Amino acid sequence: MKQKVTLKTRALRYLGTREHSRKELADKLLRFREEEDLEELLDWLEEEGFLSNTRFAQSLVRTRIRGYGNYRILHELKEHQVHDSLEENAVSELLQDEDVRAREVREKKFGELPTDAKERIRQMNFLQRRGFSHDSIRKAMSEDFG
Repeated sequence: MKQKVTLKTRALRYLGTREHSRKELADKLLRFREEEDLEELLDWLEEEGFLSNTRFAQSLVRTRIRGYGNYRILHELKEHQVHDSLEENAVSELLQDEDVRAREVREKKFGELPTDAKERIRQMNFLQRRGFSHDSIRKAMSEDFG
């Protein structure tokens, strides 16, 4: 006979694989909710330290920092409804090195600087889709970077 998996067990399994935002975990658990109170469970998980928006924000930033710009990372944090002050703490160091990251991403993807306008636009559009600011893109596309 198959045992019924509780909402708490399911939540701990999700959190055992990686960090989740409160919103993301709630969305995943919503379809399994029966008589148990989801908000009460989420509060308990936060109180016990299993669930942390701060840790989630730091984890997301660490995984995205290599290939994405600040706009893209901030947008993802907002999608997960991570509090604004947590966003600032998690990305404060990002804002300082976005220019360098944009240059590294461009070089990894394309190698050399573009030789014609069409290729320049292509590379700039790529960086823009990755969430880099216009200023960082402009600096990454210049020969006198640094």
